[in-house]
Amino acid sequence: MSVAAGLGIIVPRPVFVSSPVQSASAAGAEAGQTGRTVLVLSSAIHTDLALPADADVVARFSFMANDGLDPSQPGVGYVIAGWGGRSFYIETPTWSELKPGPVFSALTLDRSVMHMGLAGPIDPRHPSVIAIELDEASFERLLESILDSFTVEAGGNPVVVAGANYGDYDLFYEAEGWFNAFAGCNVWTARMLRKAGMTTGWWTPLPALLTTSLDLHNPASGSGYRPVAR
Repeated sequence: MSVAAGLGIIVPRPVFVSSPVQSASAAGAEAGQTGRTVLVLSSAIHTDLALPADADVVARFSFMANDGLDPSQPGVGYVIAGWGGRSFYIETPTWSELKPGPVFSALTLDRSVMHMGLAGPIDPRHPSVIAIELDEASFERLLESILDSFTVEAGGNPVVVAGANYGDYDLFYEAEGWFNAFAGCNVWTARMLRKAGMTTGWWTPLPALLTTSLDLHNPASGSGYRPVAR
């Protein structure tokens, strides 16, 4: 397992990054185009993506207001998105509530959900946070990929999981794809970041593997994003 984890960090994904993408991003940086700062939030076993609550981001997630969680409310600094296994994610808000059934589902196969939350200010230099600056085109690809992760009804609206939340500032939605511990939340986070043009390790099932691979494979300039100093 340790060998697989090591290779999962060292072997990049994608293996090759096309030079036209790099050139276009670099050109945007030289032209002085502004970017967006996205946060990768890590716990011991899970990662989320925190998107700045700019007007266009709030508009894209305005469907949450119909389900009782308005991202345009005062004080919101970030819209937080995560993907995971339905049983484990919903039924285990804290470690003290861990039960055998959700653990079994996570280790085998489970339906997936999106967990959406709202947050105020977040310190980008906190040890559990990686802040990444994306150019506008990369940010848009990330945003589209996150939205594509939702299961939508016939009218095109994401499907909320009724009665499933941890508190007043989060909701769960039905999601695309199946979950297990080997292709779980951190693998989803890595895939979203790759959609934005970043390089991750080939297999990053744990937060530490993902964050280490981000530091290893992504230069500080020239490819449309840069880690923000911590």
